[in-house]
Amino acid sequence: MLNGHSTNTSAGIKLSIVINEKLVIPFSELRFVTSRSGGPGGQNVNKLETRVELLFDVVHSTSITNEQRAALTANLRSKMDADGVLRIVAQESRSQWQNKQNAVEKFVQLFRIALKPRKKRVATKPSRNAKEKRLKSKRIRSETKKLRKSSYD
Repeated sequence: MLNGHSTNTSAGIKLSIVINEKLVIPFSELRFVTSRSGGPGGQNVNKLETRVELLFDVVHSTSITNEQRAALTANLRSKMDADGVLRIVAQESRSQWQNKQNAVEKFVQLFRIALKPRKKRVATKPSRNAKEKRLKSKRIRSETKKLRKSSYD
């Protein structure tokens, strides 16, 4: 169901999540916590725990490298608590199962974005023409201001 983002056993139980070719997270490292969800749903809201929180311990995970850990900590700091646990909440659906699927999809997307290498900025110099254009506009502005001054001789 995860659009090719998981590996299955013959029984159909998901064992791991494939983030990219270098990173596979086993489901055993994920923790799911359910609670009652707000919003529409009638009596369902008061009876069933459909809100799902996905918890992943970034600091103590054995499946990520130190470089990946540093990138995740830097890029996902706002979604992590003081202990280094990443918290993702899904409560869009009335179904707990669907919310778990949504949480895992959010998890995969966040990891891919956080681990995507950033392009380095290449320093450039302004062209000669750009410098001349800037200086010319400064001269024109200076002349305009000089003409505003009135002499009281």
